[in-house]
Amino acid sequence: MASTIQVRVEDELKSKSDALFKDLGTDTTTAIRIFLTQAVATNGFPFEIKRQIGSNPYLPLNEKELLEKLERSREQEKFRDTDDVISDIRSKYGL
Repeated sequence: MASTIQVRVEDELKSKSDALFKDLGTDTTTAIRIFLTQAVATNGFPFEIKRQIGSNPYLPLNEKELLEKLERSREQEKFRDTDDVISDIRSKYGL
C-alpha cells in the first residue's frame, strides 16, 4: 500500500525544482522519495542544516547583478591586478 503526501510550495520553487530534476533525469516526486529514503537511512536529514547569517556570497548571480557588483568593487577599489595576486601566491607558497 502507498500513502499520499501533499505539500504546498510556491509556484516558482515548484517550477525550478521540476526543471532541475528533469535535467537530472528524474522528477520531483522521485526526488522527494529519494530524500525520504535517505532521511530514514541516515536517521535524520541527509544533509547538514545550518542557520544562515547574512546573505550567502556563493549564490549564483545573474549577469546584471554580477556587472553591478563588479562596478561597485571598481568604484571602491576593492580589486587587485591578477599578476599581483599570482605573484603574492607564488611568494607566499614558494612557487
